[in-house]
Amino acid sequence: MTSNDSEVRALLDGRVDACQTKDIDRLMSHYSSDIVYYDVVPPLQFTGAEEVRRNFVRWFDEYDGPIGLETHDLSLAVSGDVAFAHMLHRDSGRQKNGLQRTIWVRSSVCCRRLNGTWSITHEHISVPFNPENLQAWFPPEK
Repeated sequence: MTSNDSEVRALLDGRVDACQTKDIDRLMSHYSSDIVYYDVVPPLQFTGAEEVRRNFVRWFDEYDGPIGLETHDLSLAVSGDVAFAHMLHRDSGRQKNGLQRTIWVRSSVCCRRLNGTWSITHEHISVPFNPENLQAWFPPEK
Protein backbone atom coordinates (compact mmCIF):
# COMPACT_ATOMS: atom_id res chain seq x y z
CA MET A 1 0.00 0.00 0.00
CA THR A 2 1.37 3.41 -0.96
CA SER A 3 1.21 6.54 1.17
CA ASN A 4 -1.40 7.90 -1.26
CA ASP A 5 -3.53 4.78 -0.66
CA SER A 6 -3.16 5.30 3.10
CA GLU A 7 -4.11 8.97 2.84
CA VAL A 8 -7.25 8.22 0.80
CA ARG A 9 -8.23 5.39 3.16
CA ALA A 10 -7.83 7.81 6.08
CA LEU A 11 -10.08 10.32 4.28
CA LEU A 12 -12.76 7.66 3.75
CA ASP A 13 -12.46 6.40 7.33
CA GLY A 14 -12.77 9.97 8.63
CA ARG A 15 -15.90 10.41 6.53
CA VAL A 16 -17.47 7.31 8.10
CA ASP A 17 -16.46 8.39 11.63
CA ALA A 18 -18.05 11.82 11.11
CA CYS A 19 -21.26 10.21 9.82
CA GLN A 20 -21.46 7.85 12.80
CA THR A 21 -21.33 10.76 15.25
CA LYS A 22 -23.35 13.09 13.00
CA ASP A 23 -20.56 15.69 13.08
CA ILE A 24 -21.59 17.76 10.07
CA ASP A 25 -18.65 20.18 10.15
CA ARG A 26 -16.08 17.38 10.31
CA LEU A 27 -17.94 15.45 7.61
CA MET A 28 -18.03 18.43 5.24
CA SER A 29 -14.29 18.99 5.73
CA HIS A 30 -13.81 15.82 3.64
CA TYR A 31 -15.65 17.26 0.62
CA SER A 32 -14.58 19.78 -2.00
CA SER A 33 -16.58 22.99 -2.33
CA ASP A 34 -17.68 21.89 -5.82
CA ILE A 35 -18.79 18.39 -4.79
CA VAL A 36 -21.35 16.63 -7.00
CA TYR A 37 -23.31 14.09 -4.96
CA TYR A 38 -25.89 11.62 -6.31
CA ASP A 39 -28.22 10.16 -3.69
CA VAL A 40 -31.27 7.90 -3.60
CA VAL A 41 -33.53 10.69 -2.32
CA PRO A 42 -34.92 13.60 -4.35
CA PRO A 43 -33.73 15.70 -5.96
CA LEU A 44 -31.19 12.88 -6.60
CA GLN A 45 -28.33 15.28 -7.46
CA PHE A 46 -26.81 17.73 -5.00
CA THR A 47 -24.23 20.20 -6.28
CA GLY A 48 -21.92 22.22 -4.08
CA ALA A 49 -21.05 21.96 -0.42
CA GLU A 50 -24.15 23.78 0.88
CA GLU A 51 -26.61 21.48 -0.92
CA VAL A 52 -24.67 18.41 0.20
CA ARG A 53 -24.54 19.72 3.79
CA ARG A 54 -28.34 20.15 3.84
CA ASN A 55 -28.79 16.62 2.51
CA PHE A 56 -26.53 15.18 5.22
CA VAL A 57 -28.33 17.15 7.94
CA ARG A 58 -31.64 15.74 6.61
CA TRP A 59 -30.17 12.21 6.83
CA PHE A 60 -28.75 12.77 10.33
CA ASP A 61 -32.13 14.09 11.51
CA GLU A 62 -33.77 10.76 10.65
CA TYR A 63 -31.87 9.08 13.49
CA ASP A 64 -32.32 9.18 17.25
CA GLY A 65 -28.71 8.85 18.31
CA PRO A 66 -25.63 7.72 16.40
CA ILE A 67 -25.68 6.10 12.99
CA GLY A 68 -24.16 2.68 12.53
CA LEU A 69 -22.18 2.87 9.30
CA GLU A 70 -19.91 0.00 8.31
CA THR A 71 -17.80 -0.19 5.16
CA HIS A 72 -17.57 -3.52 3.35
CA ASP A 73 -15.73 -4.67 0.22
CA LEU A 74 -13.74 -1.46 -0.25
CA SER A 75 -11.88 -1.27 -3.54
CA LEU A 76 -9.46 1.62 -4.06
CA ALA A 77 -7.48 2.82 -7.08
CA VAL A 78 -5.08 5.75 -6.72
CA SER A 79 -3.02 7.35 -9.47
CA GLY A 80 -1.19 10.59 -8.86
CA ASP A 81 -3.63 13.18 -7.54
CA VAL A 82 -6.81 11.24 -8.37
CA ALA A 83 -8.45 8.33 -6.55
CA PHE A 84 -11.54 6.23 -7.06
CA ALA A 85 -13.19 3.94 -4.52
CA HIS A 86 -16.27 1.79 -4.43
CA MET A 87 -17.75 -0.06 -1.49
CA LEU A 88 -20.86 -1.27 0.26
CA HIS A 89 -22.15 0.46 3.38
CA ARG A 90 -24.37 -1.06 6.03
CA ASP A 91 -26.36 1.86 7.45
CA SER A 92 -28.22 1.14 10.70
CA GLY A 93 -29.70 2.81 13.74
CA ARG A 94 -32.83 3.79 15.60
CA GLN A 95 -34.94 6.23 13.68
CA LYS A 96 -36.80 9.05 15.42
CA ASN A 97 -40.07 7.17 14.83
CA GLY A 98 -38.68 4.43 17.11
CA LEU A 99 -38.04 1.84 14.42
CA GLN A 100 -34.66 0.14 14.11
CA ARG A 101 -33.51 0.33 10.47
CA THR A 102 -30.76 -1.43 8.57
CA ILE A 103 -30.14 -0.81 4.89
CA TRP A 104 -27.32 -1.64 2.52
CA VAL A 105 -26.20 0.97 -0.02
CA ARG A 106 -23.56 1.02 -2.73
CA SER A 107 -21.15 3.93 -2.81
CA SER A 108 -18.71 5.17 -5.44
CA VAL A 109 -16.37 8.00 -4.46
CA CYS A 110 -13.95 10.09 -6.52
CA CYS A 111 -11.24 12.06 -4.77
CA ARG A 112 -8.69 14.64 -5.86
CA ARG A 113 -5.59 15.98 -4.14
CA LEU A 114 -5.07 19.72 -4.39
CA ASN A 115 -2.16 21.45 -2.64
CA GLY A 116 -1.37 18.22 -0.81
CA THR A 117 -4.88 17.69 0.59
CA TRP A 118 -7.29 14.97 -0.52
CA SER A 119 -11.01 15.76 -0.80
CA ILE A 120 -14.08 14.04 -2.17
CA THR A 121 -15.20 15.64 -5.44
CA HIS A 122 -17.92 13.18 -6.49
CA GLU A 123 -20.02 10.60 -4.65
CA HIS A 124 -22.77 8.32 -5.90
CA ILE A 125 -25.06 6.37 -3.57
CA SER A 126 -27.47 3.72 -4.81
CA VAL A 127 -29.79 1.13 -3.34
CA PRO A 128 -29.93 -2.25 -5.05
CA PHE A 129 -33.43 -3.30 -6.11
CA ASN A 130 -35.19 -6.34 -7.45
CA PRO A 131 -36.23 -5.53 -11.05
CA GLU A 132 -39.08 -8.06 -10.90
CA ASN A 133 -41.02 -6.22 -8.19
CA LEU A 134 -39.13 -2.89 -7.99
CA GLN A 135 -38.56 -3.44 -4.26
CA ALA A 136 -35.29 -2.60 -2.52
CA TRP A 137 -33.07 -5.67 -2.25
CA PHE A 138 -31.28 -6.29 1.01
CA PRO A 139 -28.33 -8.68 0.85
CA PRO A 140 -28.02 -11.23 3.63
CA GLU A 141 -26.17 -10.13 6.74
CA LYS A 142 -22.44 -10.87 6.52
